[in-house]
Amino acid sequence: MPDPLERDEPSQGPARPKAGLASGVTGRIHRFGRTDSTNERAFEAIAAKRARDGDAFVALEQTAGRGRLGRRWESAPGEGLYVSYVHLPETPARPIPPPAITMAAGLAVLDAVRALGLSGARLDWPNDIVVGEAKLAGILVESRGLDPAAPHFVIGIGVNVAQRSFSEELRRERAVTSLALEGSEHSPDELLETLLPRLEERLRQANTEHKKLTRDYLEGTGLAGALITLQADRGTVTGTLLDIDLTSGIRIEGTSGAHTIDLAHVRGLERQRS
Repeated sequence: MPDPLERDEPSQGPARPKAGLASGVTGRIHRFGRTDSTNERAFEAIAAKRARDGDAFVALEQTAGRGRLGRRWESAPGEGLYVSYVHLPETPARPIPPPAITMAAGLAVLDAVRALGLSGARLDWPNDIVVGEAKLAGILVESRGLDPAAPHFVIGIGVNVAQRSFSEELRRERAVTSLALEGSEHSPDELLETLLPRLEERLRQANTEHKKLTRDYLEGTGLAGALITLQADRGTVTGTLLDIDLTSGIRIEGTSGAHTIDLAHVRGLERQRS
């Protein structure tokens, strides 16, 4: 017998995914009580040609949620926002740089949690949201078998919302926090309602306004003009972060002059501790 919690419950009406969401949000919400991974559900819908641009796949609990580099994402039942968003952009004249989608997603989550009162939240390279040094949210953007003629992206987002405690295993990895622990008492659905219109707007920028997107992203990290260490494929560079450009890469002023590193070759970036 199938698990009664694992079910797809698309909301009614093509114009808005959920009553109460801001006008202009055009996707649908597909809800699951429990599933392995919302990203997997989104890719299944894409493969079956059932997905639309803007569809969101949301679960109360994930049994195999994951983050970057295959890391497991701890998905406490009903206490976090676990959502995968389908982006099927119209075929552009020029391909969308994949980092633009990651930046857009990170900024949208940052916009949303700041709107809910976490003014001290910031982006942590490349796509985590932190408060101080504690991780609040993570993002995984996937594009399996990307066809330049029909690009598709699945944006997986996990945000700690109502958790008051975390497993010892997770706390050993790094400091973690939640909206509730930061004094922002909101439900996962309230966060989703805040997030979706901001995600649509940031994805529009990823398609059309690269300069604004990268400027806002750099501001969101708080690293403009900061002394950083960057790990790249060919070694480590230390210097002042000057700019980020989706085409040319990250520009750094070091002791030996200016360096520009292609974003595809960046493996890590962090502020130098004083």
